[in-house]
Amino acid sequence: MDLQKHAQPQDAAPRGTAAHVSEMRASDADRDRVTDMLREALAEGRLTADEHAERVEGVLAARTVGELDGFVQDLPAAHAGRHRTAAPAPSRPTAGAIPAEPDENLVAVFSSAVRKGRWRASRRIHAYAVFGSVEIDLSEAVFEQQQVVIKAFSVFGSVEVRVPENVSLRGAGGGVLGSFEVHTLDSAEVEAPVVYVDGWAVLGSVEARPKRGKVVADILDRVHRKVEKGLRKHL
Repeated sequence: MDLQKHAQPQDAAPRGTAAHVSEMRASDADRDRVTDMLREALAEGRLTADEHAERVEGVLAARTVGELDGFVQDLPAAHAGRHRTAAPAPSRPTAGAIPAEPDENLVAVFSSAVRKGRWRASRRIHAYAVFGSVEIDLSEAVFEQQQVVIKAFSVFGSVEVRVPENVSLRGAGGGVLGSFEVHTLDSAEVEAPVVYVDGWAVLGSVEARPKRGKVVADILDRVHRKVEKGLRKHL
């Protein structure tokens, strides 16, 4: 079958957009996008310093999107959207990644306990609310490891957990005349932290959900540090 002949209707409708994107004039944003891919390739050792310099020079001189794509068509980053998606976070932590004993305890008995602001999230946190309230706000926390477990126990009290929008959130627990609620969240970032909230609520409540408008900046920081390290290596 001749697909070319069947693809042209009588009224000569505009040709496929995808086929003509390469002929479009490149914008500064397009050049920045390709330059970022080349910088990552240099950091990963896929390009030598000379190859990187030569391609960047070509990118700056390119006039169309098609010319820009030619500089990265042999790099994985150019095909990431087609072949790589972030896999769903596992339902349980990786064996051996989380210690058996808590790194930190938050206890509220007829009182309140709050952990928020810029702080280093421990691998394992236990929270106990007995006729009191515990608030764990991870929206500005520093994640030094990818997996964090929070064990929450509420008796006639409440435990609230807030996480950034770009992490994964998992939960396993229940309530006895109480409420245990975890808003499951899947991050689009491959290296995003995963927060596991487990526990029980007895005549109380445990709730974990994302805090809108907050993201983990450390994911970007890790990428930037990796790129800078690669640049220093090749200079």
